[in-house]
Amino acid sequence: MRAILALLFLQMVVLCTSIELSTTSRWIVHHASGKRVKLACVNWPSHVEPMIAEGLEKKPLRHIVKKITEIGFNCVRFTWATYMFTRSDYGSLRVSESLDKYNLSAAKDGIARNNPQILNMTLVELHKAVVMELGRKKVMVVLDNHVSRPTWCCSDKDGNGFFGDADFDAEEWLRGLAAVAEAYRDNRAVVGMSLRNELRGSRQNEADLYKYMQEGANTIHTQNPDVLVIVSGLKYDNYLEFLKYQPLAVNFTNKLVFEAHWYSFGTSADEWVAQTNQLCATVTKYARDNYLFLTEGNNSFPLFLSEFGINQRGDSEADNRYIGCLLAAVAEFDVDWALWTLQGSYILREGHADLEEFYGVLDLNWDHPRNPPFLDRLQVLRQTNQDYKSKHPTRYIMLHPLSGHCVHIAKNGIVAMASCKRASRWDQHQDGGPIKLAGSPRCLGVAGDGEAPRVSRRCSSKWNYVSSSGLHLAAQDRRGEHLCLELEKNVSSEVVTKKCLCVGDDLVDLPTCVDNPQAQWFKLIPTNI
Repeated sequence: MRAILALLFLQMVVLCTSIELSTTSRWIVHHASGKRVKLACVNWPSHVEPMIAEGLEKKPLRHIVKKITEIGFNCVRFTWATYMFTRSDYGSLRVSESLDKYNLSAAKDGIARNNPQILNMTLVELHKAVVMELGRKKVMVVLDNHVSRPTWCCSDKDGNGFFGDADFDAEEWLRGLAAVAEAYRDNRAVVGMSLRNELRGSRQNEADLYKYMQEGANTIHTQNPDVLVIVSGLKYDNYLEFLKYQPLAVNFTNKLVFEAHWYSFGTSADEWVAQTNQLCATVTKYARDNYLFLTEGNNSFPLFLSEFGINQRGDSEADNRYIGCLLAAVAEFDVDWALWTLQGSYILREGHADLEEFYGVLDLNWDHPRNPPFLDRLQVLRQTNQDYKSKHPTRYIMLHPLSGHCVHIAKNGIVAMASCKRASRWDQHQDGGPIKLAGSPRCLGVAGDGEAPRVSRRCSSKWNYVSSSGLHLAAQDRRGEHLCLELEKNVSSEVVTKKCLCVGDDLVDLPTCVDNPQAQWFKLIPTNI
């Protein structure tokens, strides 16, 4: 009874501190004011076999939620399994019973120490309690239907991939969506519901996607017209190109959002090392063609990049190369996003208890961030760079994706790196032209190999994009040699110009290259803030 009363009290708090979101063209906005709201989320799973939010055996719930806000996230993509809301033998299990079912005695002891109040809750009550605590700390929640049968996700043959699979009955899925939408109808912490994670497998086809996603979207909106309805694509949330030819027909407006995922999976570290520029160009073009296009044109929609991430130990070279490429594109389009993932460990994953998650923001014991420098690189994604209601002209900030910092011009004209919030503004750059400070007659000028560029009234330096990545900016020095901007190694804030890495004298990518060109990657990001 105490747990139920606590839930009711928390629900009242959430109702008083929440917002309702809608969409305007490609933007997610505050429903009442129309002001843009940018989702900067982290994933928090609750869909694996025990159906318990990860980490509650390691730390108190309030501690975890506080840590989410301290790290800088304003939103959680919180997962759920269909069966938990459609089958009583799943959802009505007590937390203690679920742990006993899988012989998780150590996790049960941990929860008894850190969150004893939840042991007697049902799994559904616990799911709601986590959402309530997030709302109490003003963290927005996107509920993600990750799987039907509680299990680790994802593979082509896990039975959870597409409508008609062994564990993916469309009618039961619709009942689950309706049940969750209704259960959270009066909880304003929940700002969105995602219909299904990573459609995949041999059964996937566009006809069934349109049929069921339209039904699912309309079902959610009927039960809870206040939440955003978030629709995924095919091929593990990598493919939405079909929307160029046939829109999704739903019976509501200003609530529809599409989601995509972007990882390094499928490309080896050797390929990334040998062809970093070319691969960056290839994967960025794929992202533009298959989902980022939704943010452009007259019939645009918000895009939620609901999963991306890296092995935060830093020992995956494929991840280390791909992430700079992703950060440049995501910053340019200024989309909403959710990092995979929060948890440093799993209560149970694929038969292993207390399994460490190296993609996790937190360490194994949920004490500290695993990789603070990586979190610092997300600063430009956290901040709002574009606002459709802004009266300011569009200018550009120069992002260095490898460091996550932006170019700042000191009063003496020296080029240095600083927080992107303090970044200098530039006029739009035309390839082959000068790079000019906004509102100033001064331009960025190249000096010599290994020397620091400066900003002055001399605008003779003509800057070109000289690699397929679109991230190398080069200009000719006095001897006619092309030099690229580079963040000096071991000097965190000093920018110099040096011979372009992985680019030949003809300014074309080398077929293979042992150097890492990312120190020379810079991206001009539009902003009107």
